Amino acid sequence: MRFEFATAGRLIFGPGTISEIGDLAADMGHRAFLVTGKTVDRAAPVIEQLKKQGVTITPFSIPGEPTTDLVLAAVDSARRDACEFVIGMGGGSVLDAGKVVAALLTNGGQLMDYLEVIGRGQPLSRKPATYIAIPTTAGTGAEVTRNAVLDSPQHQVKVSMRSPLMLPDLALIDPELTYSIPPEITAVTGLDAFTQLLEAFVSVHANPLTDGICREGLQRAARSLKKAYFDGNNSSARRDMCLASLFGGLALANAKLGAVHGFAGPLGGMYDAPHGALCAGLLPHVLEVNLKALQSRAPESTAINRYSEVARIITGRSTDRASEGIAWIQEVCSQLQVPRLAEYGIKEADFSAIVAKSKNASSMKGNPILLTETELLTVLKMAV
Repeated sequence: MRFEFATAGRLIFGPGTISEIGDLAADMGHRAFLVTGKTVDRAAPVIEQLKKQGVTITPFSIPGEPTTDLVLAAVDSARRDACEFVIGMGGGSVLDAGKVVAALLTNGGQLMDYLEVIGRGQPLSRKPATYIAIPTTAGTGAEVTRNAVLDSPQHQVKVSMRSPLMLPDLALIDPELTYSIPPEITAVTGLDAFTQLLEAFVSVHANPLTDGICREGLQRAARSLKKAYFDGNNSSARRDMCLASLFGGLALANAKLGAVHGFAGPLGGMYDAPHGALCAGLLPHVLEVNLKALQSRAPESTAINRYSEVARIITGRSTDRASEGIAWIQEVCSQLQVPRLAEYGIKEADFSAIVAKSKNASSMKGNPILLTETELLTVLKMAV
């Protein structure tokens, strides 16, 4: 057995910890590049604290998915103002954009030199600028992952820039920042976190350390996702979901994912659909097809028992097997009003193109079994 585990240089978790950001950033430089979502309003406490430390701030907004062009514009802005370190405060898209900015500030060449699938996939040669990641949603765990997902409208696909050097220097997770997330965002981000935990647990790259993290995260997500959805001010539920998101990020960064995310990346590039909603719409069907394929072609695989273990964790029933777990997931998706994929314009005429792109996705390499083209098409037909 051999495995590695890497994460952010420093990780701070707890309600109210956002009040520490000024002191934490004080020694990182005098010019900060602050990446936020649609508006900088939510970053007001950070800006105020940084100014008290004498730090000059250059804000930059990522209003939606970070495209390759938008990220390049952010890099130009950071260079123009001679920014010394980067702060990302927002959802997964914002945190990923910040990672790329930090990396390109210190590494030469073009963005395409480093992108997977559509680019040359070259490794970074220098450590990125100091990067602080502050999540305001509970879903991607991007504050502790080593990749950044970018949308390339030109290629109609989402691709990653990936390097161990891209792990943030500091991840600060304050559950209080998630209290104002509306129910629909709570649902899709929470289901993304849940999917990441489940896929990492059955991944071919799973290891004893990620297994423990996934078991704990799945238990917390199962007991708290619906509570956070129906009552956003439920502090214990919000704390659980932030931990589930964090644990999902820790697990995927060290054990990879599977076919759900293998599909979700290309679909996100082809259609205007939230990543978490795509994951939720695909998850029960990928599980069903995976399980059938394993039982048919790899009946000795440990993944079969792992799917049953997941079922027992999430339902709380000691005798449940994989099928009961899948039914539980389908019921939760229904209660959280997750739409079918057809509502995003995904149709059968596009299936061949979707499958072709999905086969090249890095996440597919973690799936517990190599799915055939027929099986991949079956997943899409079930999900649409």
